[in-house]
Amino acid sequence: MSSYAKVIVLGSPITKSNFKLHNSQGRAILPSNSGKYHDKFALYEQEIAYIARSQNPDIVLAESLIAILKVYYKSEKRHPDTINITKSIFDGIEKSGLIINDAQIRKIMVEEFYDKENPRFELELFGESTYSISYSIEKIENIGEKRLYTPIKKSLVSKNKEILPNNNSLSPNCCSICKKILPPDDFISGDKGKTLICRNCFKKLF
Repeated sequence: MSSYAKVIVLGSPITKSNFKLHNSQGRAILPSNSGKYHDKFALYEQEIAYIARSQNPDIVLAESLIAILKVYYKSEKRHPDTINITKSIFDGIEKSGLIINDAQIRKIMVEEFYDKENPRFELELFGESTYSISYSIEKIENIGEKRLYTPIKKSLVSKNKEILPNNNSLSPNCCSICKKILPPDDFISGDKGKTLICRNCFKKLF
């Protein structure tokens, strides 16, 4: 039984960490055929699953694992948060059948790189019965230039909501699919309120 696998998926990695839709039972779902922007998250997972299986035919890792993930972004200035990128990747790896469950990942190291010509991610999985991991952190003698980050300004009021006449509460604007005005408290929301779907359109998706 193999205790090692490697997956390389070309293209700019994406994350679904800020996107969620829920069905009538309250379970999180990820539509892939709505014709909307958020379909890309499910399609990306499917792409990962297909490539992971094609690159590792007949391999199933069933034991606890060490994961080394190297993410290569196209741009140094604009890219997803690396700390969130693992969710989409490991959901896709789990769907491939290469692993049983992403809970098998007990140790993980994630590194961020930049490759304008060849954005991608490279994932290596090591079985803990065969491999171990060690690392060290050392103070740099000649301190280099600091990479500084600035706070992100957020709007106080969602762009997807408006104040309706004779109503003091905020209410959603319209369905993202059929574009009809949504009645208060009778819709499905996702992506932190950025995506709004009426219940009729929602039922057609699933």
